[in-house]
Amino acid sequence: MSNCKVNIVNVEPRCRENNSAHRTWEISRDRLIVRRGQSFSISVQCSKSVRGCMVAVDLHVGKREEAVISVKRESCSGNDWWFTQRSACDELLLTLHSPADAIIGPYRLTVTLLSASDGRVLDTEGTTKFHMLYNPWCKDDVVYLPNENFIQEYVMNENGIIFMGTWNAITGRRWNFGQFEDNVMDICFEILDYSNEAVRDSKKDLSQRADPIYVSRIVTAMMNCNLDRGLLEGCWEEPYTGGVAPYRWVGSVGILEKWSNSCAKPVKYGQCWVFAAVAVTVLRCLGIPTRPITNFESAHDTDGNLSLDYLVDENLEIIKKGRSDSSWNFHCWVESWMKRNDLSQGNDGWQVLDPTPQELSNGDFRCGPCPVRAIKEGNLNVKYDAPFIFAEVNADVIYWMVQKNGQRQKIRVNQASIGRNISTKSVFGNRREDVTLEYKYPEGSKKEREVYEKAQRTARDPSPERQEPAQVVVNVKTEKVVFGSDVEIVVELNNQGQKNADICLTMAATAETYNCSHLGMLHKETKQISVQANKVHKEVVRVPYKDYVKYITGQQNIKLTALLQTQGVSKPIMAVGKITPTMPQVLVELSGKVSRRQQTTCSISFTNPLQVPLKGGVFTLEGAGLLASTKVNVNGDIAPGQKACAKVSFQPVRTGVRKLLVDFFSDGLKDVKGDATVIVKRF
Repeated sequence: MSNCKVNIVNVEPRCRENNSAHRTWEISRDRLIVRRGQSFSISVQCSKSVRGCMVAVDLHVGKREEAVISVKRESCSGNDWWFTQRSACDELLLTLHSPADAIIGPYRLTVTLLSASDGRVLDTEGTTKFHMLYNPWCKDDVVYLPNENFIQEYVMNENGIIFMGTWNAITGRRWNFGQFEDNVMDICFEILDYSNEAVRDSKKDLSQRADPIYVSRIVTAMMNCNLDRGLLEGCWEEPYTGGVAPYRWVGSVGILEKWSNSCAKPVKYGQCWVFAAVAVTVLRCLGIPTRPITNFESAHDTDGNLSLDYLVDENLEIIKKGRSDSSWNFHCWVESWMKRNDLSQGNDGWQVLDPTPQELSNGDFRCGPCPVRAIKEGNLNVKYDAPFIFAEVNADVIYWMVQKNGQRQKIRVNQASIGRNISTKSVFGNRREDVTLEYKYPEGSKKEREVYEKAQRTARDPSPERQEPAQVVVNVKTEKVVFGSDVEIVVELNNQGQKNADICLTMAATAETYNCSHLGMLHKETKQISVQANKVHKEVVRVPYKDYVKYITGQQNIKLTALLQTQGVSKPIMAVGKITPTMPQVLVELSGKVSRRQQTTCSISFTNPLQVPLKGGVFTLEGAGLLASTKVNVNGDIAPGQKACAKVSFQPVRTGVRKLLVDFFSDGLKDVKGDATVIVKRF
């Protein structure tokens, strides 16, 4: 039988078998998608017996195929590709072994059939394509995570919760990450291809895609469109002209598809939780364990002195000059799990990555990866961007009053207000997990101050002086309030001295964005008060709904600043409190059994809690594995107390526990959400 007549009839990538073994079946059952450091098999069907034949395998790597790898025969070192061959009559079974540090991305596989006697090429087949991802199950991969529960949450879970609000009134926002939805993986690699690094030198960029440190840094830059062709344009205030208000997004998939379909034009608009949520989608899809993090009372230190310096005038209004420091009600970033072989021991594990465009890092708006452990220990010389991240969770807050003659007087120093209740979703359910102690030692402890002072020596800024205890202490106390209700804020004056105190108290309520931009004055008054010795006096500031509705639509808040000047005491003292009215919820209901590819119907409803009608009501639904983003318009106005209802039918495409997310939007109520858990059975 002549070998020269042997042809390759077909190469079968065995997608279902391989994708199941590599835990990529949720992405596709029809395309070969594998994880590095783990073997996979392909079948080669030939026209006749392959006795006397040899096989050569080559891999063409990347979108432009700028790297070619000749796969070695039989076992070799862990840093090389190799394959084994078994044959039976006219069929070959090739098992390919990839190294744990293989380049991620698209590959094209070429199988060449050779004569064993003289090495002549008998036939070649080169149309088989596959994608390579990181492998958190592989012990030799630097993203290896040795806890299956953690992998299921931080790689495989397509739904999550992002925490928002204020440190003492935390709310959770459901999010559809959708990392395994159709086209998402391809868009993730498209994002890498559009990066500045890939555009400048695509071959060098491809060679570095084996490194999750490099790739995660690219992803953080590409989540925003500042200085590159990234996904999202940021906008922090109304109006959101020509785009989608950040609070209306409930998932990442629509953002990714919109960017890709528009040939990499930025999607309008994002804020920190949107940037972070889409980064979670991309990094989980690539195989890097990732979780969203929310830092309450998060500092943005623009000058690197590890303190926030606020200048206020005698009317309690913030004076802003150029790029000013600010404290955000909350700020979201992500953590990704990986080894840091580029750093000294002790820096492996969770790494901070912040895709919100705040400060430049090596010429791009990005931040991290930086080891969480380095932040806790105040090691600010560690890559990347440690000083900025340290300040986000540790900065001291200093208020200076600028008097009419231009002189500044320090009126408040707070060493404990920044970096509170740092939160993420628990692995074991939908509850909030507090990870503050992973970032810092207990607030007020000796060790916490030692770390701060160590960091300040690195930042070359002297420690702020401590304030002497005051006779009268002022506190601002807030409670949760539902949007549409009047707001009451209590200012408490505690005279801890043995003498009565005559006080001039100024109270100002303002509307602010969640990242500290002033929107408008809501209430201001000054009172002369006498507080008896060892007594507590309370003042109540009331802000009617009709006053704050002009400014509050989503994550904006009401800020109450109280300035207290005690007679006979030269230095005034100051207290600040914030409250974000919470929104009502949409009711989402499904009844009966839900099966894959079978039509099911959900009922959604919302009752108008306001005393005014709502116009232009729209429900938006989506859910990973359930349905793509779908809009349902409400007919007519929704009167006070009236219930708006809608029914939506869909056919789930994937089995398992799914989340259906709903957003309601109108002229008078925005950022109203609802959700339902859907268990999709196979039959």
